[in-house]
Amino acid sequence: GGAGSGSGSAGAGGRLPSRVLELVFSYLELSELRSCALVCKHWYRCLHGDENSEVWRSLCARSLAEEALRTDILCNLPSYKAKVRAFQHAFSTNDCSRNVYIKKNGFTLHRNPIAQSTDGARTKIGFSEGRHAWEVWWEGPLGTVAVIGIATKRAPMQCQGYVALLGSDDQSWGWNLVDNNLLHNGEVNGSFPQCNNAPKYQIGERIRVILDMEDKTLAFERGYEFLGVAFRGLPKACLYPAVSAVYGNTEVTLVYLGKPLDG
Repeated sequence: GGAGSGSGSAGAGGRLPSRVLELVFSYLELSELRSCALVCKHWYRCLHGDENSEVWRSLCARSLAEEALRTDILCNLPSYKAKVRAFQHAFSTNDCSRNVYIKKNGFTLHRNPIAQSTDGARTKIGFSEGRHAWEVWWEGPLGTVAVIGIATKRAPMQCQGYVALLGSDDQSWGWNLVDNNLLHNGEVNGSFPQCNNAPKYQIGERIRVILDMEDKTLAFERGYEFLGVAFRGLPKACLYPAVSAVYGNTEVTLVYLGKPLDG
């Protein structure tokens, strides 16, 4: 210490060994870690250098349900940091129809058996820039309409009857997995993928959704097969991953993957 120590606390903190910093960081919440990452390069590197460090491992254990970590829901995420980020981007527990709830695992939507209602949910975070990928899959019967896609904050998440809610207005874009139709503005925008006898969606199959806010496109992949671009000319708005369902007790899981890998 003493007068010769230079820039005070940041200077001293900057010289803390990474191991000590990691120990301290592993007690902090995500919002606090974001602030810490801004302190200096050393702190930033300590936080983001290793996505499986004790910091992310600890945060993962504290913020994610054990069920999510124990099952294979997050099996395609390469690191503890990616798991924490996926949870930040999961379905919102309060931005959804009153007829659905998010299960204890934090990633799966359950639709209650309500007659003559279509029910949807948005994720907690929307995107107005960058490129983003997420996986979504149905774990229960599809029913007559099962739509995945994107929506603005203004798109309704509940309506009467059994309809393709996602894509029913100009605030949402959807792909109905039951009849392979693309939907926007209440109209069918053609079928997808554009090939003869496209295979029907099978329960449990993970669909990868790719939103590119630079190119203003929405595309889909099944397995590791790129199915093509479904929507072009998306608006410069904040767009949220979303789904809408009609079948009683059906369940849909959504996991944010981060930046899509090219190729």
